[in-house]
Amino acid sequence: MGIVLKQSLSNTLITYFGFAIGGINLLFLYTRFLSDEYFGLVNVILSASAVIMPVLAFGVPNALVKYYAGFQASQKTDGFLTLMLLLPLLLVVPIGVLSYIANEAIGQFLSRENAIVKGYVWHIFIVGVAMAYFEVYYAWAKVRMKSVFGNFMKEVFSRIGVTLLLMLVYWNLISVPQFLNALVGLYVLRTVVMKLYALRLQQIRLNFNFPKNTPEIISYSALIILGGSAAIVLLEVDKVMINQFIAIKNVAYYSVAGYIATVIAVPSRSMHNITYPLTAEILHKQDYQALKSLYRKSSLTLFIVSGLLFLLIILNLDNLFDLLPDSYRGGYIIVVIIGLAKVYDAMLGNNNAILYNSDFYRTLLLLGVLLAVLTILLNLWLIPKYGLDGAAIASFMAFFIYNSIKLAYVKSKFNIQPITIDTFKVLLLLIVVGGIFYFFQFPFHPVINIGLKSTFIVLVYVMALYRFKISEDVYRILAKYVEKLRTRI
Repeated sequence: MGIVLKQSLSNTLITYFGFAIGGINLLFLYTRFLSDEYFGLVNVILSASAVIMPVLAFGVPNALVKYYAGFQASQKTDGFLTLMLLLPLLLVVPIGVLSYIANEAIGQFLSRENAIVKGYVWHIFIVGVAMAYFEVYYAWAKVRMKSVFGNFMKEVFSRIGVTLLLMLVYWNLISVPQFLNALVGLYVLRTVVMKLYALRLQQIRLNFNFPKNTPEIISYSALIILGGSAAIVLLEVDKVMINQFIAIKNVAYYSVAGYIATVIAVPSRSMHNITYPLTAEILHKQDYQALKSLYRKSSLTLFIVSGLLFLLIILNLDNLFDLLPDSYRGGYIIVVIIGLAKVYDAMLGNNNAILYNSDFYRTLLLLGVLLAVLTILLNLWLIPKYGLDGAAIASFMAFFIYNSIKLAYVKSKFNIQPITIDTFKVLLLLIVVGGIFYFFQFPFHPVINIGLKSTFIVLVYVMALYRFKISEDVYRILAKYVEKLRTRI
């Protein structure tokens, strides 16, 4: 876990810095510099782009990680990488042509409830293409075990860009429509920078002498489209569907509550950046003992961190909402429901990496598609009935079913599962700490209250982890800091 922890910690710091900037953008700048309707429109554009991104990427990011190790020691790397660059065009080009021909019809469909969406079909497509090729070049860097810069570009660069653009709107230097156009340019620029970095790590000479197993790679990539689309549908389709049923400003309210809960997923995203290629390498070597160890350690570490984040968010939520405009303060249930889904997702550790890099990925990809359909059906049922809470409930139900199936599938095929007695120790610790601090209230400004309460929660939680040595990896890290502190004293 050495390389995993080192790069995961770097990625976690970068991701949290990005999330902090994103939090400022989402909670304070967007809510004050854009109207609720335009803020909702931004979320619809980005969510719709994210939904089509896996299709446009043609499964290449996953295929690149899965198959790269097999070409690394040979002289056929250029042919393989050339194939990886060209595969997305198989869908980007026809979908682009279709978007041009059917632009009016697509616009009419997206703007059925909110007319403001109609003129932004091309924004969605171009951002989707930029996202797709960014992921390709990001995977290019990951296979070289260099995930930190890509993580910076993904989590920090675009958010800083949005901050600057929002300030330009505030200073009346650009209009809101110009902001939306510049947002598209920002995502394109991010992809270009990532491309230059990836090519510096691994130079390529275009070689159309593709690998002998190209049909197998294309088959895998096509199936990964299904899995990637299913995963993104589970994450993003709720915002797109809210736009189809109720006023677009509600997308803004839902996005703010959802973003608060999404902070819980940051450690998972950071660790997956390095555990994904590492899992692929372990499976390539068929070292199942190492796989079992990585599975359990990644699960326990992520549960420890995500559980703490869930407590910090829920126990400080009233104070956090006090900092927002009145119209954004009604999402308590949304935060709790989506937060629980994120914690459960974190408990699976590197489950996704195991499945997508094994020979059993086909069945699960098809299950993912069925569950994506289930998610859409749940949203169709629950959003009209319960509004924003219905969207959150639909997401939780879909995630719970999907993750439970993945957990059972890995157990049945590899005879390993991530839950140990230490998992229950962490759960007990979370319940005890949550119960203690649920009744703690301070009579100060919300920011001071959040700072004080969070400090006490973290101290008690970390001290318990250190005292009882629940996780070897976490204890080892804490012991280093304790030793440095003792040396200074």
